[in-house]
This record gives sequence, C-alpha cells and structure tokens, in this order.
Amino acid sequence: MSLKYRLLALDMDGTLLTDEHEISRETVKWIKEAVRQGVHVCLSTGRAFKSAYPYAQQLELATPMVTVNGSEIWKAPYDLYHRSLMDVSLVRQMHALAMKTGAWYWAYTVEQVYNRDSWSEALHQTLEEQEWLKFGYYTEDEEVRHHILMTLQDMGGLEITNSSPFNLEINPLGVNKAEGIKKVCHLLGLDMSQVVACGDSLNDLAAIQAAGLGVAMGNAQQTVKDEADLVVAGNNEDGIAEVIRDVILRQE
Repeated sequence: MSLKYRLLALDMDGTLLTDEHEISRETVKWIKEAVRQGVHVCLSTGRAFKSAYPYAQQLELATPMVTVNGSEIWKAPYDLYHRSLMDVSLVRQMHALAMKTGAWYWAYTVEQVYNRDSWSEALHQTLEEQEWLKFGYYTEDEEVRHHILMTLQDMGGLEITNSSPFNLEINPLGVNKAEGIKKVCHLLGLDMSQVVACGDSLNDLAAIQAAGLGVAMGNAQQTVKDEADLVVAGNNEDGIAEVIRDVILRQE
C-alpha cells in the first residue's frame, strides 16, 4: 500500500499523552502499527530530550525527535543534529520581567530546567556560562499575562507561543516546531506535504499550518482548532489512534 503521509509528528502533553502523562494502550497499538507499515513517528515537543525520551523508548522509536519547541533536533536518540541557543541578554531581561510581575517562571538550559524555586543568586551571576534554550511564564492572571506578552513583543528577537492557556513559552525568533519538523523531513528525504502534525496548543500552530495535514485534538485551544485541517477526539479519548486508523492507514 502506498501511503500519502509518511511522517507523523506528535506533540506530547495534551496530545500523545493523557492527562495522567501516559500513552494509552490503544494509542501504543496504533503507533506501532503505523511504524510497521512504514510511517515515521516523530515526537515534537516543548519538553527537553531527557523528559521526552522515555516515551520514545516505550514506543520503540528510533526516528528523529524535535524537542524544546524546535530548539533541539535529534537525528537519533543521543545524536544531536541541530541546536538553537537563546541570547543570554534576553534571558536576563525575561528573568527581570518575571521578578517584576511575580509570575511563576522556568528556563531550559541544555543541561537542566531551572524555575523560580531553584533560580539562585549564584546562577544569576553566571548566566553567561550556561547555554539557554527556552524561557517560560505561568500565571492565571490574564492582565499580568497580557502585560508580559506585550513586553516580550516589544523586546523583539523572540518566538512566543504557549503550551496551555495560562502560560507563555519563548524560544529564539524563527525557532518553532514547524522549522524543526522541516529539518526532520530533510533527514528522512521527505516533504512537508507528507507530514501529519498533531497538537493542542499555540506551540503546535506553526507545525499544524505547515504540514500536509494539520490535526487539532478535541481538547485543543480554539485558535488551533480553527487553523487545523482536522479535529479529532481529545488526548484522553485516543485521538492519535483515530488519526492513524482513520486517516494515515485508511485504505480507499
């Protein structure tokens, strides 16, 4: 059987994973069937490699991965293909903004994740010695979140998305999951028209718009649903199994 779609790019939280951060048995079954039939399955996540890789192991995937919203592309497990670093001066500005607004914040380096509880004075004095990938804010105060967003947009040089309605995720400008998946396509000799990209949040939007088929989960943010070609069941109702069974592997 000739397949129209050869790469399935999967967001993790709110998409591949249930709210309990597990992959359902049905979804595991259909992902393995897709791989058996020649579909490449790529995790495309805001998570760091260390946090995402155990799920790739569970699914027995050896294909490229997009992590930290596209700041890192892995050719294969532990084989880094591309990395985009954030300007340290921007990290300093974003940290100052977090302190000013009182929002919860976190930041990814290539080694680990820091947050408001673990951000020490020693770290602050040695920011230039770290390699930074992503910064994030979380606040349920809409006014504060809007103020942070407006300030970030004025700073420039940033790619601003989210992974929930209450947070903001910031990568270097031009770094997003769509660009990451394009690099994966280059590695695999595929075209973006052969990609199915699935997600639920604004950090999936660029990929959903750029893919041959953009899929929003039933639990996705409305903006994502509006831009998607297809809306499937939610992350707790085996939406990914539905995509594979009814679209990618469906025989006319």
